[in-house]
Amino acid sequence: MRTGTRLVGFAVGLASIFGATYGIGRVVDRTPVAESRHDGGTESRHDSAAVPATGEGGDPADRIPGGLLVSDRGYTLDPVDAPADEFAFRVTGPDGQPVTQYDVAHDKRMHLIVVRRDLSGFRHVHPDLAPDGTWRVGTPLAGPGQWRAFADFAPTGGEPLTLGVDVTVPGELTERQLPTPATSTTVDGYTVTLTGSPQPGRTAPLTFTVSRDGRPVTDLEPYLGAYGHLVALRRGDLAYLHVHPDGTPGDGRTRPGPAVGFLAEVPSAGSYRLYLDFQHGGTVHTAEFTVVAGTPPTAATPPTGTNPSGPAPSGGAEHGTPGHGHN
Repeated sequence: MRTGTRLVGFAVGLASIFGATYGIGRVVDRTPVAESRHDGGTESRHDSAAVPATGEGGDPADRIPGGLLVSDRGYTLDPVDAPADEFAFRVTGPDGQPVTQYDVAHDKRMHLIVVRRDLSGFRHVHPDLAPDGTWRVGTPLAGPGQWRAFADFAPTGGEPLTLGVDVTVPGELTERQLPTPATSTTVDGYTVTLTGSPQPGRTAPLTFTVSRDGRPVTDLEPYLGAYGHLVALRRGDLAYLHVHPDGTPGDGRTRPGPAVGFLAEVPSAGSYRLYLDFQHGGTVHTAEFTVVAGTPPTAATPPTGTNPSGPAPSGGAEHGTPGHGHN
């Protein structure tokens, strides 16, 4: 790949996630995959490294959260070679051929989310589909590090899926510590306050209230079919949770701010990073929060040379960190 990135299918495991630095060079490494079965016998694929019977957060094997698998229900995420300023991939279907028909979900046929494994550098972009089934977008990978790319889509005639793959950008990595949990953050002059707390294994309401210069924002603009779009990622394995909005514009009850509500269900106790996209004045902004659901499990002593928590994300106040944006 001319970007000099290294693409690997990611396993549900944390061993050797982080290194002090990344090598320079053009390397494409496709790790062998193994098959597992869940959801009534459908096949899934992950790296052939040892994978426990439960997810990283203790999830039952038949309820693996999205984004942890490179292949699920016969669909596989396949990055392809692209120019240095571009990111490209295909999704192959159960017949082994590139998928070319997708349903619209949240106003788009494909949502590509990328984030560093330290949960910084969040990007949410929307690639363009070529007739041969290749999705292309200006590269959302900003700077060195190990990134996780999530393809969130609904193939026509199939179930909605989120597949994930690791992408390594060579260079020296400066790790970021995960910001401490907080109920308020600022981004681009907006203050966003969170009410509610995620609860492991059950649905819980989360409400974000947006203000600017001390005044409630009451004219939020629809973005991806709602007044807000929320992604949640679990610290560690980066389990992906695409949270559903509570109400839609034009339904007669949902107001354009200042409050934006969601219904969220996290699969396990632990730390999560929330990314709220909202649009105002024709610009999309992202507010970021760290939250803790339940009582996180006690971490085991990591092997020598590993960093279980990894680097960490920039908070909402550091919205200008390179790599954070939308498309």
